[in-house]
Amino acid sequence: MKKLSQKIVKLLSKKKIKISFAESCTGGLLSNSITSISGSSKVFTFGLVTYSNQSKINILKVPKKIIMKYGAVSYETCLSMVKNLNKISKTNISVSITGVAGPKGGTKKKPVGLVFIGIKKNNKTLVKKYFFKNKGRTYVQKATVNKALNLILNFTK
Repeated sequence: MKKLSQKIVKLLSKKKIKISFAESCTGGLLSNSITSISGSSKVFTFGLVTYSNQSKINILKVPKKIIMKYGAVSYETCLSMVKNLNKISKTNISVSITGVAGPKGGTKKKPVGLVFIGIKKNNKTLVKKYFFKNKGRTYVQKATVNKALNLILNFTK
């Protein structure tokens, strides 16, 4: 993870690109992976941990209707999170994460390990759905951050 983060900070610095995050199930782990790298202040604007539905609604302006209809862990919520984060942050790249880290809280429709990662760069927006093995909360969180870092890298090249 550290090598990936270093690569991203270096690449974003070189391209003079600013980045922001809105995290839910990773609880700030993505922000931490970037801010643990020296020089990250040149590229990292801010990270929000919008863990509760209320914070998604109040801070990220995710419409309550979306959360009520699709749930906090959904394509629709993740998309709304990343689009609104981009408006708030005015960064070149915005990333949102929402999912079920476990070990509890999963359902048949939304099992532990289900994660959505959204990324927006200029006019291009992508939301990807992932299923990570339920090997514990930390495993799901780290696997999610790893996927997010790879997405950022591929989006930036």
